[in-house]
Amino acid sequence: MTDSLEFYAAPGQMTDPGALAHLLADLPADIPSLVRVVQGLMVHIFWAGRYGLKLDETRQQEVQIRPLAAKLERIVELDPRPLTEPRDLENRLVGNCRDFSVLFAGLLRAQGIPARARCRFGRYFLPDHYEDHWVGEVWNAVERRWVLVDAQLDALQQEVLKQPFDPLDVPRDQFITGGRAWQLCRGGAADPDAFGIADMHGLWFVRGNLVRDVAALNKMELLPWDVWGIAHVEGGDEALAPEDLAALDEIAALTAGDAAGFTRIQGLYESDERWRVPAIITSFTSTGPIDVPLVT
Repeated sequence: MTDSLEFYAAPGQMTDPGALAHLLADLPADIPSLVRVVQGLMVHIFWAGRYGLKLDETRQQEVQIRPLAAKLERIVELDPRPLTEPRDLENRLVGNCRDFSVLFAGLLRAQGIPARARCRFGRYFLPDHYEDHWVGEVWNAVERRWVLVDAQLDALQQEVLKQPFDPLDVPRDQFITGGRAWQLCRGGAADPDAFGIADMHGLWFVRGNLVRDVAALNKMELLPWDVWGIAHVEGGDEALAPEDLAALDEIAALTAGDAAGFTRIQGLYESDERWRVPAIITSFTSTGPIDVPLVT
């Protein structure tokens, strides 16, 4: 466990603050205060209308920003005040659940606190549905466990959703890992079509989230519409070879809970191109798929 905690206490490629690391020097370390900081810096693209905020196309494109360093650049471009000062809605960075989770994890890692972003499915958005969603995880040293934290859910969202739990300690039966979702669907305990978002759903969607979660566990937290490796198979689920299904089953078992099998997960990620993020990925943007080179 010690090695994994040290790994998650340090920034990765997507959570390195870069030249703006000095902006993170005076941030609070307690989770409630840090979540308020995150919420004061960002607005969710799909919730903007609920706040009375209308986003033009240029602002909506901020959801394409992958690394924390670039997010911080845009945040201070919109409002140069210290990060602890909440922005007016129109001056907050536009993002989605992945971005709230990556920002949360990045701010914790900057303080040497073990944290992760997880790609999964939330059960608290629509009845009988597993919504495509990301949340953060932080290591609670006192309780010796990983705690799920949904940094996106501010007071307005909590009032609308009326979720029956504390978003700073999300129950694991309310946020289903990509690995657990794969197990449920493969075992016939859940309908694959109940997993997804909008008109996108099915086992292929679960497979994509499983691959993105594996990458996130290796500190490569990419966008929800980025694909590579076994997440992007010509011919879909029917084209998966038996050895591919076996590999998916194995890594699903390793990542179904709090990913305690860190060494094995990391080893598979580093040695198997089905999981490892390559130098060029495919991103399914609103205008169609594009190849995106990742700076390493």
